[in-house]
Amino acid sequence: MPKIKESNVAEILKIHENGKINVASNAPIKDYETLSQVYTPGVAKVCQAVEADPALAKKYTIAGNTVAIVTDGTAVLGLGDIGALAGLPVMEGKAALFREFGGVNAFPILLDTKDTDKIVETILHIAPTFAGINLEDISAPRCFEIERRLKAKLNIPVFHDDQHGTAVVTLAGLLNALRVIGKNIENVKIVINGAGAAGIAIAKLLLAFGARQIVLCDREGAIYAGRAGLNPEKTLLAALTNKRKLSGDVNKILAGQDVFIGVSAKDVLTAAAVQSMNKDPIVFAMANPDPEIRPELITDSAAVIATGRSDYPNQINNVLCFPGMFKGAFAARATDITQAMCLAAARAIAACIAEKDLSQDNIIPSVFDKNVAENVAAAVAAAWQKHGREK
Repeated sequence: MPKIKESNVAEILKIHENGKINVASNAPIKDYETLSQVYTPGVAKVCQAVEADPALAKKYTIAGNTVAIVTDGTAVLGLGDIGALAGLPVMEGKAALFREFGGVNAFPILLDTKDTDKIVETILHIAPTFAGINLEDISAPRCFEIERRLKAKLNIPVFHDDQHGTAVVTLAGLLNALRVIGKNIENVKIVINGAGAAGIAIAKLLLAFGARQIVLCDREGAIYAGRAGLNPEKTLLAALTNKRKLSGDVNKILAGQDVFIGVSAKDVLTAAAVQSMNKDPIVFAMANPDPEIRPELITDSAAVIATGRSDYPNQINNVLCFPGMFKGAFAARATDITQAMCLAAARAIAACIAEKDLSQDNIIPSVFDKNVAENVAAAVAAAWQKHGREK
């Protein structure tokens, strides 16, 4: 992987000047005839067609291929609750990635409220404009309820990328990492540090794929059934994980484990804890911008290392998932994004690395691999056509 030049603040601000996205016309207006077709009087014919058959909006308007990227700014990157407006540069970036990697239109929607009811109500009201809703940077546990309620009410795909995008790419990377060291997901012991949106979604998807031994940790340590103070989402996972009821912080319980997955905070993992893991340990230290442990501290003890950064090998990056996910959902006219579609996406991403090319430093495809979005889209569409909406 090429060394990434460290940009200074002035360079970064210059790139963002006037925003990173714009609205462009697909129908250039160069004469009166075209003007009359694009706008009045010709556009009235399209309005009447949609009024007679609302499904035609998917064909003749942006409602067939446009995603609303919705945030309240309460969990932006590693910055936390900085407000919706301060989160807008991230949402613009997400829109640019949708277009660049998936050919999907996307537009940021900032919500100046943290009230769950108001967020749900607002999204329901604006939904007719869009083909799908991408929830972004909304704090846990509110994000779980918001997504659930929207999925129940809307007939278009709703996807919380911080949950499911992260989970899909993590599973894809883990499948290939396990292939490198010759272990199976059913047999390995997995510790996930961070029990917010991403950590809980990763645990759920790994369980769905066949993982049997998972311990989920939050700031108080290992989560287990009966531990006091758990919110409903953690309580649900506690019943499905940590059957041995291990307790204590992550560095304590890592002894004898096979896999560490971090979606938490920088420098929470010690090199000694990694050394206490089973032979050929896998470490996914994905906290951004700084990982749970610097890879150079564990190169001699970890068999496979991944991070969320682009300046180390094996970047676990959501852009490998969400453009293809929505592209495939739109192609299949899916009305939801399901667990089956997420599992299919993970398999498709993992399969982008040929067996002969797998190595410790090559378990996940490049974000610039043009095949990724296409393969994910095809797999997602096929999963929808086979399984449909989950009950």
